[in-house]
Amino acid sequence: MRPLSDSSPAPESISRSLRLAVSGLCFALAFFATVALAPAQIFAIPALLRPQAQAQTPSTTSISREVKDVFDKSSKAVVKVRGTDEHGEFAGTGFFIDPAGTLYTAYSVAGDADNLTVDFDGKRYPVRVMLTDVRSGIAILKADIATPALPVGKSQQIEVATPVITIGFPLDLPETPSFGMIAGFDRKFLGRYFSTTHLRVNVPTQRGEAGAPIINFKGEVVGILVSSIENGSACYALPIDAAEKIRNDFVRFGEARHGWIGINVAEAEKYKEGSRAQMTEIMQDAPAFGSGVKPGDILLQVGKTKVHEPEDVIDASFFITAGDTVPITVLRGDEKLTFDISADFHPAGHHPPVVAAPGMNQAIPLRLDPARRTP
Repeated sequence: MRPLSDSSPAPESISRSLRLAVSGLCFALAFFATVALAPAQIFAIPALLRPQAQAQTPSTTSISREVKDVFDKSSKAVVKVRGTDEHGEFAGTGFFIDPAGTLYTAYSVAGDADNLTVDFDGKRYPVRVMLTDVRSGIAILKADIATPALPVGKSQQIEVATPVITIGFPLDLPETPSFGMIAGFDRKFLGRYFSTTHLRVNVPTQRGEAGAPIINFKGEVVGILVSSIENGSACYALPIDAAEKIRNDFVRFGEARHGWIGINVAEAEKYKEGSRAQMTEIMQDAPAFGSGVKPGDILLQVGKTKVHEPEDVIDASFFITAGDTVPITVLRGDEKLTFDISADFHPAGHHPPVVAAPGMNQAIPLRLDPARRTP
């Protein structure tokens, strides 16, 4: 063993060690104090986040309140439509658009139905069919009663991600609101073309909701639900502007007058004046034949509809009314020319071809092939 004196610290060393020990004890106490406080600090974290959570809550509440307000104001003008067909009784949805009992619904609801009635204000009233139009996929009915009416908006003013709600009568359930948004503006589905651009709406649908209104947060109708997609997770709606075109035809002529001018167009090699829709053929004996337009002209505008792509003539064609004079603006070389053409009835106007729609046993007419477009 070593002598104690060899290993024993001097008094000065003892003093230094004592200070180190005290310092270590203080550090340990501080550490344990920190550990002891940690749970309190952990529980305090949500309190720090609470102002942010509280800031988010009003936004969610505001959306919920807006949906409820639209539903409360609009639901009285939305009705269940009942009828019978070869398969028995069925029901769909419709909504009033004037105080005299005129209402919109889907063609799949009223197109081939008998004994039509609507449930309104706790009673059932008979309705008569004013017009059915398979090309647009809608029907107009009339009940001889005073009714509330939904204001008609402008579908051209909506855009992708615009929030909307529908109000319908799914299955045998009472009126039911659904909330979603505009997901897209589609001219075709699974490679086949609609008669005009349709709204793709991310709103789940069930049987009985065909004919339901698509309503914006102002309480205005911007579309009519005409078919579901896949398993009902989304739906297609006819824009209300297109439906109003059909209704205006009915008011003016007592029928839907789908017009055409008889021009085939295809894609040009490059854009000219913002368009690459090039005329390829002027059909013989068509309204445009002999009007002055020629193959090779770049189509810029049909009526009020501007044309940028060949597919744009789908919408342009839909809004042509037979019997009306339609101004056609083209580019020939470096010169812009406008020709007035008197539109005739569309060859498919009265008996349009029908193909299976995405769902709900809905029929939607699709005519134009991918290669050529014909206004």
